[in-house]
Amino acid sequence: MALKLADLILTDISYILTMNENLTVIEDSDIVIKDGKIVDIGKNKKDEYFGRTITCKNKIALPGFINTHTHAAMTLLRGYGSDNPLKVWLEEYIWPAEGKFVSYEFVYDGTEIAVYEMLRTGTTTFVDMYFYENAVADVIRKTGIRGVLATGILDFPTPGAKTPEEGIQKTEEFIQQYKDDMFVFPAVGPHAPYTCSPETLKKAYELSEKYGVLYHIHIAETEFEVKTVKEKYGKTPVEHLDSIGVLSGKTLAAHMVYPTENEIEILAEREVKVAHCPESNLKLASGIAPVPKMIEKGVVVGIGTDGTASNDNLDIIGEIATSAKLHKGVNKDPTVLNAKEALLMATRWGAEAVGMSDLIGSLEEGKLADIVLIDVSQPHLNPLYDPYTQIVHSATGSDVDTVIVNGEIKVLNKEVLVLDKNYLIEKANYWKKKIEEIRK
Repeated sequence: MALKLADLILTDISYILTMNENLTVIEDSDIVIKDGKIVDIGKNKKDEYFGRTITCKNKIALPGFINTHTHAAMTLLRGYGSDNPLKVWLEEYIWPAEGKFVSYEFVYDGTEIAVYEMLRTGTTTFVDMYFYENAVADVIRKTGIRGVLATGILDFPTPGAKTPEEGIQKTEEFIQQYKDDMFVFPAVGPHAPYTCSPETLKKAYELSEKYGVLYHIHIAETEFEVKTVKEKYGKTPVEHLDSIGVLSGKTLAAHMVYPTENEIEILAEREVKVAHCPESNLKLASGIAPVPKMIEKGVVVGIGTDGTASNDNLDIIGEIATSAKLHKGVNKDPTVLNAKEALLMATRWGAEAVGMSDLIGSLEEGKLADIVLIDVSQPHLNPLYDPYTQIVHSATGSDVDTVIVNGEIKVLNKEVLVLDKNYLIEKANYWKKKIEEIRK
């Protein structure tokens, strides 16, 4: 039998966690990649193909992780003003620094640092909401990670636009520029129901509908937001947004810490997706989202890190570990949010949340080759009784050994190949000096 040509063959993988509909686990097998896609999975496939081959003994293969909510460039504000009340943190630290420094250069440099960290810990797709998203797109094109990018639209002047109308116009131009890109996925990003008027929210939604792109928005993140929206509109945030017609299967709601029972029913009925950000919500003392209840009602929940100014890392494995333990503890039920569900939030459910489940989120023939290999040849990952449990409760982002995006190797032997670590540290320190000056 003639051998078939492949671009990359991953052989002798100890466990392949496909994260498909059946949660199929394949042991001691191979994955074959060609033209950016998975073309074959199974035992001894290496005997049927020729091409670059990587032996993956003592590795667990997973779909690339999906970070469903972050503000990538905020790596440059990591740890800045920590342990202050939210109002002090924002008004005395974050907003002054952003007001003075947010620019193309700031966003580009901060995003490079974020992408390094995300790739190193296994994230292959991220959802970003910030400013100067053209800079984020340029980093994506340089590194080959995937990004769903939305410029924050608010009713007051921002670094991205002086008015919400300008923000919507710039968003449409960005969509038109990248609507057919395989790495940059444009989205519409009205900030929240308390910072955007119903008119702004509806105009942003119309734009999302016009181009069929994601409508990404913060909802019910804090008690302050819920109180403000109820006082202004006489409804809770989800009820308010539903009443003006901006909730659909294309809506991705970040945080969703305080939905009522009725609001959860609305989310399920409208097929709204949720980006759960447990560590950020804990650090900012925002509260704990009722994730198990939302999942039980059929709401698709992905997982996000939020920005590193409020987390302070982009390690999705750490995020799912926190989430799994947090909800067991709060619900006083060890069966809540089991390891498979926690991993689904970072993989297939995450792909559903960002509208890309036909492309990524599971390891299946025909899907894009976004793959993470975790090295389990470490004492803290042995003995290995169950690979799901071991990843969620024992692994860390540093155990990620290899990361592949679209069939291209981005991390190999725990080294990021597409960015220079030392140069990024220099950049971080350059910005640190500038930012510290404003508080002197």
